[in-house]
Amino acid sequence: MNFDKKNNIYKISMIIIVTVLITFLITSVIFYNYYMKTDSGNIDALTKYITISDSTKSLEKKIEILKKYLENEYMGELDEEAMIETALKGYVAGLGDEYTEYLTEDELEELMVSVNGNYVGIGIYMTQNTDEEIVVLLPIEGSPAEAAGLQTGDIIKKVNGTECKGLELTEVANMVKGEEGTTVNLEIEREEDTFSINIERKTVELKYIDSEVVADNIGYIQMISFDEGCSSKFKEELEKLKAQNIKSLIIDLRDNGGGLVTEAIATSEIFVPLGNTILKSYDKDGNETATKSSNINTEKIKIVVLVNENSASATEIFTAAMQDNEVGTIIGTKTFGKGVMQEVQPLKIGGALKITIEEFKTPKGNKIHGVGITPDIEVDNEKKQIITSIEEDKQLQTAIEYLKKQ
Repeated sequence: MNFDKKNNIYKISMIIIVTVLITFLITSVIFYNYYMKTDSGNIDALTKYITISDSTKSLEKKIEILKKYLENEYMGELDEEAMIETALKGYVAGLGDEYTEYLTEDELEELMVSVNGNYVGIGIYMTQNTDEEIVVLLPIEGSPAEAAGLQTGDIIKKVNGTECKGLELTEVANMVKGEEGTTVNLEIEREEDTFSINIERKTVELKYIDSEVVADNIGYIQMISFDEGCSSKFKEELEKLKAQNIKSLIIDLRDNGGGLVTEAIATSEIFVPLGNTILKSYDKDGNETATKSSNINTEKIKIVVLVNENSASATEIFTAAMQDNEVGTIIGTKTFGKGVMQEVQPLKIGGALKITIEEFKTPKGNKIHGVGITPDIEVDNEKKQIITSIEEDKQLQTAIEYLKKQ
């Protein structure tokens, strides 16, 4: 009798445990499918579940204490939205990773615009010289800047009356940009003359790829970014050059700060043989993924790739693929050394998180991050403010002479 009683209790207990386990499994499957396989699920998981942690409660308490002090003592007004955005930026910055950051909604929009290859402004490439002056590198073809007569070498002294010398390049760029249809006033110094000019801001399509035949049937393609669609554009420019009977090709990636990894891979596949490795990537647990070329019909042509210290990220993926697979000779100076990839995750709370998710290495497994890629032939240009002709470009001249001998 006592045994039967104990047996019944055991059966009931087991039924309860099994029921709990089944409920847990069903809930887990639903949770996984929703929170791990959908964007909204990922966002809700971030905004609903992570916020209950003790560390988050501690952060909220600290911010609340600061807020009370500021409300009681600060003599100005509190802009809570701006303060929260700054706090979010600071929290992510605490990781110490310069490439992981919280983006405000405006910054996210600006990032998407740059990736898509157009923006509202006047259409100029700018640089900063050793005197901390802002110099026009080149007006973009068909842009308001070109129509207004801005020239390579012009120094931008002021933007809407604000002195530019000593300011960061990005700060001046943001001053020049603005809403379409509005006007920006520039004070320009050109040789011995200084003059003022008003330019209307318009939507400018960035021409990030260009081509020409430079000498002795040598083709030349310059790419300033691996933006969306650039691999298709590259193929178009290459076909134009092949129609002009080129025998070799120079790909100029100097000052190309990168862009989309997918575009760098697609451009590499134009030349890297089928099945050869283009890059190796590693996640936070050290798991390796090898990306291989899927192109059956690769181009068979002598190639030089020009790089410098500002060639970075996706540009280094392409450069390493060409070098390690021995389909191109690299000429110039050591590249920047950005060997990590980021993804952008829009957040339900507003803005987005740009987060480092992987490190990539060369096809042979050599480290890029913090190291860079050493060219096969190292050549540094003369220390000039701006190169205005092919003859002044020592790196390009070296590439031309190299291909003439092949």
